[in-house]
Amino acid sequence: MKHPIKALFLLSILLFIIGCQSSKLPTKRYSQYEFGSSYSLENGQLNVSINNPIHAPLRVWLLTRDEKAQAVLNKINPVLIQGRKDTVFAIPAIGELSSELQFSSLLGDLNKEVKNIPLALPFPKGMTYRIIQGNDTDHTHSTDWSRYAVDFAHKINDTISAATDGYVVGLVDQYRYGGPGDNWRPFGNFLTIYDPNSGLYTQYVHLVHKGSFVQVGDPVIKGQPIALSGYTGQTDIEHLHFNVMVPVHSNAGLKSVPHVYEEGYKSKELKRNDFVKN
Repeated sequence: MKHPIKALFLLSILLFIIGCQSSKLPTKRYSQYEFGSSYSLENGQLNVSINNPIHAPLRVWLLTRDEKAQAVLNKINPVLIQGRKDTVFAIPAIGELSSELQFSSLLGDLNKEVKNIPLALPFPKGMTYRIIQGNDTDHTHSTDWSRYAVDFAHKINDTISAATDGYVVGLVDQYRYGGPGDNWRPFGNFLTIYDPNSGLYTQYVHLVHKGSFVQVGDPVIKGQPIALSGYTGQTDIEHLHFNVMVPVHSNAGLKSVPHVYEEGYKSKELKRNDFVKN
């Protein structure tokens, strides 16, 4: 029979180790999608190739520390590449690049008409969840990025369902832990789905480690189970952060918008401790 004091000591050590692991910020950053890009310089002409493998438009910026060349590039930035398309183009008279060319991108076409269609609740039929945070509240739901987001009281490993038809255009599910500080914000697991018919982007945030049932490029249908909820990124409680977004001209590229659910709930009216049933 194990000595109870020794067993308690070992358990305390184990909990301490787990606590240290969970409080340590990740060292690696993951991108929710990848796109292809290449370039060559011939006789002062810049030849560029960009490939967009995802089912959503991308706005792509060409960037360099060469100020003279950047002034030329700014005349064409950003380059719009529609979903699952690629482009090849030339920029004459750019001269010699004194610095490497880099590529940056944001989701969305600013000229596409957006339709605010009713959405399915992001969890299975027959389930009821409590709201733990509504729109335009405190520091996490008070910016353009998340103003109309809704937080549902999902437990770890609760099923998340797609709110719209569409395609998976972003996925990060490699992180394991979370914490309340702002420094945890970049390290949450999440899914982004684009509905080409409505133009809406929906995001499902704080997924459990490796908790996605789908991959970038997969088609999804409304109500389909897509992931498991968790406790990753900036949070002090396990939950699902659900956001509906549209493209805008900003550093973030998307902004949160009000939305309505098929059951009649309105995101602007939902508040803490309300219950919603699917």
